[in-house]
Amino acid sequence: MWIDTHCHLDASEFDADRDAVTAAAVAAGVTGIVLPAVAVSNFGAVRALAHGNRHCVYALGIHPLCTPGAGQADLDALRQQVAASIDDPRLVAIGEIGLDFFVPGLDAAHQTWLYTEQLKIAREFDLPVLLHVRKSQDQVYAQLRRVGVRQGIAHAFNGSNEQARRYVEHGMKLGFGGNVTFSRAKQIRRLAAGLPIEAIVLETDAPDIAPAWLSDDQFGEQHKARNTPGEVAGVARVMAGLRGIGERELADLMWRNAVAALPRLGTFADIMAPR
Repeated sequence: MWIDTHCHLDASEFDADRDAVTAAAVAAGVTGIVLPAVAVSNFGAVRALAHGNRHCVYALGIHPLCTPGAGQADLDALRQQVAASIDDPRLVAIGEIGLDFFVPGLDAAHQTWLYTEQLKIAREFDLPVLLHVRKSQDQVYAQLRRVGVRQGIAHAFNGSNEQARRYVEHGMKLGFGGNVTFSRAKQIRRLAAGLPIEAIVLETDAPDIAPAWLSDDQFGEQHKARNTPGEVAGVARVMAGLRGIGERELADLMWRNAVAALPRLGTFADIMAPR
């Protein structure tokens, strides 16, 4: 009954038990998992995973952290693979793309060029986008507006109320995951509680951004708990509490919002929609 709109199931952290992790997610009620690519080198992996599991779909794109060394040849490969897969209903978006101004040493101009060119590919093929907006909400939005892409998800959103309003008015949904489960994440929780419910989708970003119940401060900064797609069910419980609504009502809303952001998900309603 839950859709994880952002999960890196192809990551090496799942190599030892990927099938078990996916089965556990389905057992927890996660009936849809969106698998974004991060580089040309893993396009085949996310596609194969999506076609190997009826609960999975995929996106193709070049992540901002993968932009060093990426260039025109990567953009050409992206466009070619999107063109070749455009009739594949499991291809639901261009992503994960965007800008990251948190990690030091990344070339802002190069990131922006690659991001903008990928937006143009999304526009050409009429596909929504999965956006990375870490410390870059304004700059990501500016290019989104300039190129004219008006559908998709700003993943792991952590901006201001005003920034959130601009994305929502532009037609985007905002993704909330493990960060919303921490009581100290006051701004994220205020957004989760106060935004129009039509603006929100749920995600994990697994194996990253583990929820509060998987974290233990005794490990300090060196410990990183592995997140899994099944944890979106717990994120949903937190969201239902923040919104003051029942989980079944929330599930119906989150399904509708996910399909509004990624219309091709609707093809899989018989599998993924709440029952």
